[in-house]
Amino acid sequence: MNRYDFVFLFDVKDGNPNGDPDAGNLPRIDPETGQGLVTDVCLKRKIRNFVGVTHGEEPPHEIYVKEKAVLNSQHERAYKEYKLKPVSKKLPKKTEDAIQLTKWMCQNFFDIRAFGAVMTTEINCGQVRGPIQFSMARSVDPIVSQEHAVTRCAVTNVKDLEKERTMGRKFTVPYGLYVAHGFVNPFLAEQTGFSDDDLKLLWKSMEQMFELDRSAARGEMAARQLIAFKHKDSLGNAPAHKLFDSVTIERSAASTEEYSPARSFSDYSVSVDQRAVPKEVTVEHVF
Repeated sequence: MNRYDFVFLFDVKDGNPNGDPDAGNLPRIDPETGQGLVTDVCLKRKIRNFVGVTHGEEPPHEIYVKEKAVLNSQHERAYKEYKLKPVSKKLPKKTEDAIQLTKWMCQNFFDIRAFGAVMTTEINCGQVRGPIQFSMARSVDPIVSQEHAVTRCAVTNVKDLEKERTMGRKFTVPYGLYVAHGFVNPFLAEQTGFSDDDLKLLWKSMEQMFELDRSAARGEMAARQLIAFKHKDSLGNAPAHKLFDSVTIERSAASTEEYSPARSFSDYSVSVDQRAVPKEVTVEHVF
């Protein structure tokens, strides 16, 4: 497994890419710059959903963190596999038994191998630090959050038939191009068993995850580009921030002749300055 640093570009049109529950589900925003935000947790959720759906929740591609999952029940499966009896909140006294439990969880659950997990619950299976990490995604330009009134013509109960229609609200971003940075740590990959095949599945899920996440609230979301910097040395041949700085995202010449707000990916041009990338680092345009 090589070290990778990657730049992930995706966009949204007439949708809410990541609502903020602390702000009435408004699209997340940096209040100082007006740039839109999408959390790393949101991106990982979509990857988990894609892998779970496309691989039928079968080992070695089960998903650990999912809706209505009972984590202790998952941990209990590992204890049963090795005929061990769990002790409340404690790992087995024998180090080799504790290692076996954690390894079993990594082998069976894709998201543990990739993102890690804290499994120190009532039935303890240890902790895993994942080799795949994402930054929070940030829009290239400031976004505008629009509020729309919606109505429901149906009612819940017969007694409400004569009442006025129920009013609701939804929020959308007319258009936003978002950029997230990510990292693949080969040393942690070796510890969790994250393989080259797992990495290919990660790339595939990032390319197609929005295709399985369609909803009126999301609008039109699309993965646009994934630029991966592959290091020859496991420790890396250049700092990640310098590689990220080699990627330039600008408004395209056609869209700046008569300036107007961006409304499509074609309003931008994306380029990589190869001169800023050391020869030991390979630039891979994954998609």
